Amino acid sequence: MEPVQTLGFANFLAQADTLARALLVILLVMSMATWYLIVTKALAQFIENRKSSRFLEMFWDAPSLTAVEKQINADHPDEPFSRLAKHALSVSRHMDRPGAIRLMEAGSSNEFLTRAMRRVIDEDTARLESGLTVLASVGSTAPFIGLFGTVWGVYHALIAIGVSGQGTLDKVAGPVGEALIMTALGLAVAIPAVLAYNAFVRSNRVTLARLDAFAHDLYAVLTTGAHVGEPALAVPPRSAGHAGVAKAGT
Repeated sequence: MEPVQTLGFANFLAQADTLARALLVILLVMSMATWYLIVTKALAQFIENRKSSRFLEMFWDAPSLTAVEKQINADHPDEPFSRLAKHALSVSRHMDRPGAIRLMEAGSSNEFLTRAMRRVIDEDTARLESGLTVLASVGSTAPFIGLFGTVWGVYHALIAIGVSGQGTLDKVAGPVGEALIMTALGLAVAIPAVLAYNAFVRSNRVTLARLDAFAHDLYAVLTTGAHVGEPALAVPPRSAGHAGVAKAGT
């Protein structure tokens, strides 16, 4: 009786040539980069969301902008909302100084504040989008790398079958089936990358929408005649689903 041919992934690796093994290494590196970005970005976003929620609660419950600024300086802002508030408060305080006239020559004080806040939002946007290019590249190229490996494996399998002269189905199915492992590996690498990319894009869109809304509220606070150094500026509680800040004592 003819011995049963050993098939499977181990046999595929044993028979793979240099190009096939190089493709396997590329897919392995892609997979490691994908899961590294998934874990690190998911953890970072979870931590930032919790810190942002605590900061917004502190901001709207603060008795004055001076108290907010002191709290920010003590906590050292490390999430988007507190960084935006810190820069906006710093710009507002700087505009009250006599030496700020030259900085505002290109426009009004409100325009200068708007540009400063927009710059902070753009920096946070770039930071949130870091790594997404890698996920998009992996998701779009990994299937084709796996498919190329499959085509290369099938080619060599057919060459070997032709040389041996045994073209029966049982001789063809095994080597060709092993070659299809490359396609499966390419899909296994690409699918998590695509799902993670879509999830992070949606999460970033929600975060930036909240940040933009907070920027509008903060801009309204700082441009209603209030100054950072005025302790009389109080932050009243939110009502009707919208937080507003009024200038006290006017």
